[in-house]
Amino acid sequence: MRAVVQRVKNSKVTVDGTITGSIGQGLMVLIGVKKGDTEADADYIARKIAALRVFDDENGVMNVNIKDAGGEILAVSQFTLLGDVRKGNRPSYFDAAGPEEANALYRSVIDRLKANGLHVEEGIFQTEMLVDIANDGPVTILLDSQKEF
Repeated sequence: MRAVVQRVKNSKVTVDGTITGSIGQGLMVLIGVKKGDTEADADYIARKIAALRVFDDENGVMNVNIKDAGGEILAVSQFTLLGDVRKGNRPSYFDAAGPEEANALYRSVIDRLKANGLHVEEGIFQTEMLVDIANDGPVTILLDSQKEF
């Protein structure tokens, strides 16, 4: 499982002209599920997101996690995170999980974050979305449950 985590001033996702999720200060999280991922992968990603210390403390040092910063999370499923362009220029999505498997594990990450007391807004799985991101910093962190990078 992969995630791109961006610290944001605000972010929102729109589907067919309707805002389906919107946050102020917090984390915009794009989540991609790989074939063969399990609940252990979802747990790893959720724990990492919740624990990331990417918000400034009183000394201006990134030392505060999302909960302690009072931030929110906007989560969006994005299978293109599994795109492989090592052979040619057109991404191959062979390693991306199918919709049923991907949605179940995407939901598991969200449920785990909410169980940790975090406020999570969402996009709509398997739809075309317009995502507005006001990246703060910019701070962007890449996570991979298999530690491939």
